[in-house]
Parts: sequence; C-alpha cells; structure tokens
Amino acid sequence: MLTLKQIRENSEEVIRRLKVKNFDAEEIVGRILATDERRRAIQTETDSKQSELNRRSKEIGALFKEKKIDEANAAREAVARLKEEIKTLHNELHETEEKLNELLVTLPNVPHPSVPPGNSDEDNVIVREGGEIPGLPGEALPHWDLGKKHALIDFDLGNKLTGAGFPVFTGQGARLVRALISFFLDEAVRAGYREVLPPLMVNEASAYATGQLPDKEGQMYQLSTDPYYLIPTAEVPVTNIYRDVILDAEELPVKNTAYTPCFRREAGSYGKDVRGLNRVHQFDKVEIVQIQHPDRSYDTLEEMVKHVEGLVQKLELPYRIVQLCGGDLSFTSALTYDFEVYAAAQKKWLEVSSVSNFESYQANRMKLRFREKGSKKTRLAHTLNGSALALPRIIAALLENNQTPEGIRIPAALVPYTGFEMIS
Repeated sequence: MLTLKQIRENSEEVIRRLKVKNFDAEEIVGRILATDERRRAIQTETDSKQSELNRRSKEIGALFKEKKIDEANAAREAVARLKEEIKTLHNELHETEEKLNELLVTLPNVPHPSVPPGNSDEDNVIVREGGEIPGLPGEALPHWDLGKKHALIDFDLGNKLTGAGFPVFTGQGARLVRALISFFLDEAVRAGYREVLPPLMVNEASAYATGQLPDKEGQMYQLSTDPYYLIPTAEVPVTNIYRDVILDAEELPVKNTAYTPCFRREAGSYGKDVRGLNRVHQFDKVEIVQIQHPDRSYDTLEEMVKHVEGLVQKLELPYRIVQLCGGDLSFTSALTYDFEVYAAAQKKWLEVSSVSNFESYQANRMKLRFREKGSKKTRLAHTLNGSALALPRIIAALLENNQTPEGIRIPAALVPYTGFEMIS
C-alpha cells in the first residue's frame, strides 16, 4: 500500500496519477489525511498526559516524605485520573489506526509516469513484436482438437474428476508439460535466480502482503476448515519469504524462481474465448521474483522483460510485448508489460506472461526493508515479478503453430527435455 508519507507530501500528485487508473482518489485521500491528522493529535495528547503522569508519580513519594498528606493524596487522584484518560486515548488511537489502515488499503498503487491512459486492453500499447506467424493449411485444428487427436489433453476426464477448467494431460502431453517446467526453471537458474519450492497454500497475512487481499478474495480458492488460500501464483509465497525482513543493501537484488501449480476461480469467465486451455482453474507456471533497490528497479524490470522475451524466442513463437494502460493495470502494479503469443489455428493473441514492478507497494504491506551500509535507517525495498512462463496458452500456441501432416513438431530448444522431436 502507499505510505502515509507519500500521501501527505504528494497528495495532489497521488490523486492525479490515480486518475490514469480511472480511480477517483480525492475523497479517500481527504479522509486519509483527516484521519491521520486525528491520529497524530491523539498521539500528541497521549504523550503529553504520559509526561504529566510520570511527573506526578515522582512527586507522590516526595510529598509523603515531606508529610504533605493532602497534596500527596491529590497527586494520587490525579495519577489515577491520568491513567484512565491515557487508557481511553490508547483505545481511541488503536481504533483510529485501524480506520486509517482500512482506508489505506483501498488505494491502488500509483502508476508509473510512463503508463498511458486508457480504459481496457484495447488501449494497451504494443512495445515490440517478434517471430513469424506461421501459415497453416485450411484444415488446421485448434489445440483442443489436437489434444484429443493425439491423446495429449483430456478435458472430459478433467471434468469428470473435478470440473470444467481442470484438464488432464496424458502421454506426450504430460511429458511436454514436464519438459516446459524443467526448461523454464533451468533458464531462470542460468539467469541467476535461486530455485525454491514453496507451499501451495498461504495464510491470510501472506495474501494480504502481496495485495490479493482485500482486492482479489473472490478469485482465490479458500479452504473451509482451515484459514488458508490456494495460491493464485507463486508470487505470493515467494515474495512473502521476506515479510518482516530487513536486508542489507549489499544483498540486493534478491532473485528467486519457483515452479508451482496455480489455482484461480476465474469467476465471471465464459464464452468462446475461454475454450480449451485459454482459461483454466488449475495450471502450471514458473515465476521469477526480484527484490531490488528502488534506484535500480526499473532497470531490473527491463532485464526481466528480456528474460521472458528470450524464452518465447527459444520456443520459436510469434510474440508481442504490450505495455498496459492505466485502466488495464492491476491494483498493485506501478508498471506492467504483458507478453502475448499468437495461436495460429485460433487466429488470436494469447496472454502468457505479465512482468510487473510494484515499487514499494507490496514491501510496505509486508514491512520488507533494507539498510544501506553504515546507516541505521531503513528504507522500503521494491518488489518485481513475472511469469516465466505460464504453461496452458504456451502449450496451446505450440500445438497449433507446429502442426504438420506428419504430426506436431517440437521446437529444438525443448527436444533435450521432451526426448522426442515430433508428436505423432
């Protein structure tokens, strides 16, 4: 979340920039400033009364020694009264701080100055494109038909076992999934990321820290008997490794990668655009996460974008990189680049990755700080993450784009991982 210092010192700028996200922050910012002013007034009054209480308490013993009994008793009464007043103030301060926090979490992260205005994905800006869109014969099949024809994906079995949106990969399809996971992890490790294997469930504190709560609770699966959520992305547990941690500046950047299954309810999704692997409730993904010094986080964002670009290039997929406009930017992100690959049989672009800089928004929630060498003061770090990559739509594009009369060709970079060059 935004810090009080950001809002106090730059309230007009915060309001102006949030308009790029189509968020009217004027009323909320006003309430935050008023509540913060009340909080500080209560704190000042509490400190004043505590100082008076300390002074009065010291007087009591001296008054009794001097046998000024009436004055000593009056001082005792004053101390008792001050204790009650301070207790009342502490309660009011706690309530005011809770109210202030409730207001703060309703404010989205402010977008980077480069973020273009806009209302939806139609207003996003294409940054660059690469690869060649293949020309397929007229009888080319979409991936859901290819999956059935080659016994790679069984959507009906997934529906039987669980429900719609839970596909079962079989045979060479399952091996392709395993190959992609290993390929993506190996590429991340070669790029300097440390591999971790986190839990697939997180507690409320973790979901809050990365911004899934209170904004996205409707999109997560929650256990009914225990206070846990199934993770929507490895970003949540991996970033929370550093919740309540103070790092040394020399440790930055911290680079982690993780493979996990991911779970999303995708409430409200329906229609032709969600067929097959285009939108599912459980999917595999490799995530890259960095914690970086604020002065270097945007250079790091570009580095992460290039890493993901290298992956889609090695998979020989036509792609484009899109900068999200304000209206399409997530609640927590300051700047996001989406990667889309072209699925030739569907003749459509499919989003396969988002690479984002959250600046200090998540770090403030999770109290993730760092300290410069020789300094006692701490600063909030910047957090970044990216999908590198999500598998379902990558598989959809790979199957559709590489279909031939002999079978489905496997890109050369994947052959060492699959053990076969063709799906027949």
